[in-house]
Amino acid sequence: MTYKEINDRYEALIAKKNTVDESRYNGIYERWTNPVLTRGHIPPFWIYDPNPKTNPHMMQRLGVNAVFNSGAILFEGKYTLVARVEGNDRKSFFAVAQSESPVDGFRFWNEPVILPDLYPDETNVYDMRLTKHEDGWIYGIFCSESKDESANDLSAATAAAGIVRTKDLKNWERLPNLKTLRSPQQRNVVLLPEFVGGKYAFYTRPMDDFIETGSGGGIGFGLCEDITNAVIDEEKMTSIRKYHTITESKNGAGAVPIKTDRGWIHIAHGVRNTAAGLRYVIYAFATALDDPAKVIAEPSGYLIAPFGGERVGDVSNVVFTNGAIATPDGKVYIYYASSDTRLHVASTNIERLKDYVFNTPEDPRRSADCVRQRAEFIRKNLEWLGEE
Repeated sequence: MTYKEINDRYEALIAKKNTVDESRYNGIYERWTNPVLTRGHIPPFWIYDPNPKTNPHMMQRLGVNAVFNSGAILFEGKYTLVARVEGNDRKSFFAVAQSESPVDGFRFWNEPVILPDLYPDETNVYDMRLTKHEDGWIYGIFCSESKDESANDLSAATAAAGIVRTKDLKNWERLPNLKTLRSPQQRNVVLLPEFVGGKYAFYTRPMDDFIETGSGGGIGFGLCEDITNAVIDEEKMTSIRKYHTITESKNGAGAVPIKTDRGWIHIAHGVRNTAAGLRYVIYAFATALDDPAKVIAEPSGYLIAPFGGERVGDVSNVVFTNGAIATPDGKVYIYYASSDTRLHVASTNIERLKDYVFNTPEDPRRSADCVRQRAEFIRKNLEWLGEE
């Protein structure tokens, strides 16, 4: 295959129009048929040397394995994603993709993001959450991973929350990693877009080690005075892990919370263990406007779970989000990855999200109570249908 043929195939993928998958109707959101970003969306000149003299067999020189977990904002009128790109070498980096459309046509900028390299032991970076903060900066909060030198296990690692900020998504200032005085590791940290009592507010995920949350009880909330030297002492727990639920093994913040007139709506992820391994789903809850640490609504079960082909990939049976865009006219686009391989979009609006979060029943927590809840629901519906 020639470089021109490779590039023509790439251009055809970028131009492909997306459609709603009507078979997945649930009234809460629309799931779109095609992923919005895949490794096929990577510009060929990131992967191939197009010069036939130095690449006579048109081989991939720097392959890309996957494109997935992405931060998301509206930037200069365009739908803008800062995606995690993973090379064949397993290392991840960030890259900006934009489109005039929220559901297709995303094209990466010519070069990926080059972050200031402040931490010599940092091996990998991934899963950036983008926050347009009221202080005027765009912040990126991401996982900074390093080898755990205290362990003999070669896979042992430590996780911290890296912090960068920018005004143009091209020039990035690296700030010191977030310090949480009462939890040794952090992942899935999200910055609230507004000050709380004049302080920067973070949703955290306290962890005892890199994989297991250990004593970590769920999604935390903490404040710091100075984001240029971010230190959090106390972490209040918000949405907590619960036995025999979708958050039994662990949970964590996902997209930046969306402000509504009834509260902050959070689109998070929950994890439970199964015989087939960990299963990741996306769920929602709300916290109070006057106290963003206080959960005021938490619908039962998941919002999005892996479906069909989404269940297959590098890390199967996973959906994960770290980015959503709420537009000025009330539309909401949730960008979620499946199985650590590709990025999808689901579309809804603020009114439907509020209806779902505040009017969906909570989990009664026991089978006996759940079946009674459903039976009462059925009887009420049958009564209404009989009177229709």
